[in-house]
Amino acid sequence: MTKIICVVDNAVKEGTGLQSEHGLSFWIETAYGNVLLDTGQTAAVLSHNLDVLGLSPREVDKLALSHAHYDHTGGLDAVLSKTTALTLFAHPDVFRPRYSLRKGEYQSIGLSLSRETLAARADLSLSDAPAEILPGLWTTGEILERAEPEGRSPHHFIRTGKGWEPDPYRDDMSLVLRTNEGLVVICGCCHAGILNTLFHVERNFEGPITTVIGGTHLVPADDLYLSHVIDVFNGHFRNLSLYLNHCTGKNAFERLAGAFGSRVTACPAGTVIDFNP
Repeated sequence: MTKIICVVDNAVKEGTGLQSEHGLSFWIETAYGNVLLDTGQTAAVLSHNLDVLGLSPREVDKLALSHAHYDHTGGLDAVLSKTTALTLFAHPDVFRPRYSLRKGEYQSIGLSLSRETLAARADLSLSDAPAEILPGLWTTGEILERAEPEGRSPHHFIRTGKGWEPDPYRDDMSLVLRTNEGLVVICGCCHAGILNTLFHVERNFEGPITTVIGGTHLVPADDLYLSHVIDVFNGHFRNLSLYLNHCTGKNAFERLAGAFGSRVTACPAGTVIDFNP
């Protein structure tokens, strides 16, 4: 049995004693070990929620980062300070400085730890190609083909020799879990675009995609694009189960739930999803 637990999210299940913050983290428990995807925004919330859920950072075997943003990497120290034998999976571009333009100022929103600091505290496995984390669990690698809209924010920038340019989100990736029923895609933010991500998984992994879990960055999506996403799901990714949170957005969640009913479920911190590997 493989278990996916939402440890950090913008929302929490009532009565659990968990804390919420704008961030995301998933605990993936398999027969071959435990993987933490992202670390939320702060070490304090990640540590608190792991403790409440009865999970120990000392039992994390592998760590994966969906991308560099602070709300997915801010809690790294809660894990790195508790273990000395950890492999960290990420895209090589994860160390590029990233910024948000707010009120005329560029504010850093990327990794707070340098490559040298992380390399001293974990084994770095950096690849733009799909990489196997544990048997049956992979990174997507870089999502190169982006014919569909990306999960983009107009405030996100990088600095190059030409000056300030929109963030290309090269480091954005998701995880793919192989189960008896098919493929489960576990997303951080889907800045590469939810449809681009699913088409990429379809091209690179065998088997039908049965489930999507996590943030889909549909917060800025208008009704026209949401109708397109629904049409693609209906026509191409039939019978998807969706466990949505973080950057999906209220409007997108309601539109998808209206289209697919009980196959769409909120996934706040404290949610536990079981799969047969």
